[in-house]
Amino acid sequence: MNANTVLDIFKEITAIPRESGHEEPMTAFLLNWAAERKLEAKRDAIGNVCITKEAAPGRENIPALVLQAHQDMVCEKSPSSTHNFLTDPIEFVVEDGWMIAKDTTLGADDGIGVAACLALLESDVPCGKLECVFTISEETGMDGAMEMQEGFFTGKTLINLDSEDEGQMFIGCAGGVTTEAVFNYETADIKEGWSKMKLIISGGVGGHSGDDINKERVNTVQQMCRFLYGELDNIQLVHINGGGKHNAIARECSAAVTTPDPQGLEQRFLAFGEALKNEYHVTEPGLCFSIKTPKHQCSHLPLKDEDARRIISSLFACPHGVLAMSQSIKDFVETSTNLASVKTDMEACTISVCTSQRSSTKSSCRMAASKVEAALTLGGAKVEHLSEYPGWAPNVDSAILKHCVASYEKLFGVKPLVLAIHAGLECGLFLEKFPGLDMISFGPTLRGVHAPGEKLELASLDKFTRHLEDVVTTFGMQ
Repeated sequence: MNANTVLDIFKEITAIPRESGHEEPMTAFLLNWAAERKLEAKRDAIGNVCITKEAAPGRENIPALVLQAHQDMVCEKSPSSTHNFLTDPIEFVVEDGWMIAKDTTLGADDGIGVAACLALLESDVPCGKLECVFTISEETGMDGAMEMQEGFFTGKTLINLDSEDEGQMFIGCAGGVTTEAVFNYETADIKEGWSKMKLIISGGVGGHSGDDINKERVNTVQQMCRFLYGELDNIQLVHINGGGKHNAIARECSAAVTTPDPQGLEQRFLAFGEALKNEYHVTEPGLCFSIKTPKHQCSHLPLKDEDARRIISSLFACPHGVLAMSQSIKDFVETSTNLASVKTDMEACTISVCTSQRSSTKSSCRMAASKVEAALTLGGAKVEHLSEYPGWAPNVDSAILKHCVASYEKLFGVKPLVLAIHAGLECGLFLEKFPGLDMISFGPTLRGVHAPGEKLELASLDKFTRHLEDVVTTFGMQ
C-alpha cells in the first residue's frame, strides 16, 4: 500500500456519481469491488456497506479494527459550470502538489477515506481483522450512521477517515441540527412606472459551515438581505435565491426587484458592493456585484410590501456565524449557526430557508436552533428542526489515540496535534449505537471542502497513507 495506490483508487471514485441521497452507483461499486477480490461484503437496508478482510496468518488473536468513511459527497459547482453530478465524472487537475476540481467540489471529502480503506483491503500488509464501513448520506443528515443497526460491525475500535488536516488527530466533534423554515406571502401588482432589476452577489469563497465558520468569510444570503433591508421603501421584492447545501456557506445570492429609480438603485447597490469588498478585503478577493435588466417586463408579481418587509427583516435578523467560543479549549469554536440558503417558489408563493446549527454542547446547540427559530417565526415563518445528531465527547485516555500518536511520532519525529473539531462527524452517533467504542479521526490535508475548488494536498496524502498503514499493522501487537 502506498499513496499512489490510494490516489489511483480515488481517481476511479471521482468517475462515480455519488451525490448524497443518490449513492447507488457507489454502493454497487463497493460491492462489486469486494466480490472481485473475494472479500466478504454486506449491505444493510439503507445502503451502508461493510467489507471484511480476515486476519493475516499469525494475527488471528488481534481484536478487529474498524475503518470508516462515507460514500457520498457534497455537490457544489460554480455558476458557469454545466456539470451534472448525477451523470458526469468529476473533472480535476494536478497543480503545484494539489489535486483540484476547479469548477466543482472534488469529493475528497470523503472519497479519499474510501480509497484508503480499499487500498488497505487489497494490500498484503500484515494485520488483524479489518472491517471497513462505508456509510451513506453523511453530508445531508448522517442518515447511514443514524439508521445503522446493532451488529453491523463487531470491532470495538474505530478509525474515522473523514478529517481534513494531516498531522492532527481528532478525538471529539460538534453535534448539530438542521433548521428549516417556510414563509408564505401574497402578491401585489407592479407599481405603475416601476422597472424590474436583478441584483446579484457572486464569487464568495464559501466553504464548510463547521470547519470554516470562524474564517470571516462572507455569507451572500445574509449580505443580500442586509442591502434589501435598507431599500424596503424603494423596492418591491419579486424573488430572492441564494446558497445551496445546509453545510456550506452561501457563495452567491440574487434578488429580483422592481423600483421607480433603476439608476439610483444600481448606484447604491454597487456602492454597497464596494463597501462590502472593503469589509472582506482579505478573505474574499473574488467577490462580485452585478445587475441585470431584463429585456421584457416582469412576468411574476412581487410580494406585498408588508410581506416583503417582514420576510427580509426576519432574514436579516437571523443569526449567522460563531455564537460562542469554548471556555475550556483555546481558540475553539463551541457554537455556531449557518444561514445556508433561501429559495423562492413563485408558483406556490413561498420562500424557504435552510440553516444549520452546531455545538460541542447539546444545550447550546438547541439554544442556537431556538435563536434561529425566534428570528424566523417573528417574520411569520413555519419552522421545524430536522436531523439532530449528537456530538462526540473527547476521551484523552483513549487507547487508539495513544497508539496513533506513538505511531506518528515514530514515523515523523514530531507529535501530532490532538484536537476536537467543530465540524460534525459520525463518531457521536456510533458511540450512541455502540457504547464503549474507542475512536479517533484523521486524514490528509483538504482545502475548500463543500465548495468549488476543493483540493487535496498530495504530500499530505503520502504521510497519511504511511501513518495509516503503520497504525493498522501494529495495532494489537503491543
